[in-house]
Amino acid sequence: MTTIRDQAKATLDKLKGDPHSVRKRVELMERLLERSVTLPGTKQQFGLDVILVAIPVIGDVAGAALGSYMIWEARNLGMSKWQMSRMAGNVSVDFMLGLIPFVGMIPDFLFRSNSRNLKIIKRHLDKHHAAGATIEGHALQSEAEPVKKLP
Repeated sequence: MTTIRDQAKATLDKLKGDPHSVRKRVELMERLLERSVTLPGTKQQFGLDVILVAIPVIGDVAGAALGSYMIWEARNLGMSKWQMSRMAGNVSVDFMLGLIPFVGMIPDFLFRSNSRNLKIIKRHLDKHHAAGATIEGHALQSEAEPVKKLP
């Protein structure tokens, strides 16, 4: 007989590797780190990554740790070592540029490692998990999942 705890654990295990859930989590992380705030009067967006760079060393380490979360999700998806190493390279470049005192914020506006990593993950998901593919922010239905019409 299964307990509620076993059922909850099974549900969490399903969500952990579910491509659609992973896509939503990495998109949310990228938005938080790169595009959560818009400069007033401009269309320039920035996020927590740029704000953290203002805190010497600790902010850079925290930004790199948050960026590494996307690499962890890529590992859970079974992405290739080549793709994960490219993602790690993006986070490393962002980290190194952020270590430059005061000037480190400027490259963070231009080199958005988390946005680059999101593109790598999306390409992988679209290729290997096409049922969860998106076009311009709209989820596509696979043929295996027919659309239910409401009366």
